[in-house]
Amino acid sequence: MSKKLNIALTICFCWVFSLLAQHSQAQQIKGIVYELESSQKLRSVLVKNIRTNEKIESDSEGNFTIGGNIEDLLSFTQAGYEIDTAYIYQGGIQRIYLVRDQKSIVIDEVVVSRLTDSRLVAEIEKAKKDGQVVDASQNRGGMRLSPSRLFGRQSKMARKNLELLLSEQSNRKVDRLFSAQVIRATVPVTDDELPLFREQFRPTLEFMETASPEDIRIYVLDAYSKFKSK
Repeated sequence: MSKKLNIALTICFCWVFSLLAQHSQAQQIKGIVYELESSQKLRSVLVKNIRTNEKIESDSEGNFTIGGNIEDLLSFTQAGYEIDTAYIYQGGIQRIYLVRDQKSIVIDEVVVSRLTDSRLVAEIEKAKKDGQVVDASQNRGGMRLSPSRLFGRQSKMARKNLELLLSEQSNRKVDRLFSAQVIRATVPVTDDELPLFREQFRPTLEFMETASPEDIRIYVLDAYSKFKSK
């Protein structure tokens, strides 16, 4: 084998090894675990990738790094906190907020935005139950209107919370379809512009679920034109 061939093979090997190393490094999920209400970072939280069964614990600053890909599901377990799961649908640092066992949540926009998908679903079901104005009468049979549920403070608050929770759930579904990749494939939006653009021109869930790729492309072009004209 000639010297030149050896050199060429060595260079090729190094290049392939470098690509594999970069690929390996990219296949990781990084995040920080917090307590929901205090935003205190939580150490020793058991993080598990449901797909691979890999397990690690968060460090003293709540940081964790675990092997995984976009669309993986992670579970989070810590004594004194409710077990939660998070669906990974975008890159970057994942911020996970755990809730103490048996502790009610004061709902506002900031808190709702911190909830993981599984916790959001649980809070929606709780709000639906707490906000019911009709109950079943075991003595008289059938359904009856409950004045206490209709006008009670807790019930009214639950119905208000439900609107906020459902809105957040809808926005998350839209954001997964109206992704950075979809937007950047059509317009030259910068990293600094992207969050504001997505927030200001977030389409409806109904549109994103029924629109064709061409419909979405036209929408992005039109929205970006308006965004840049402001």
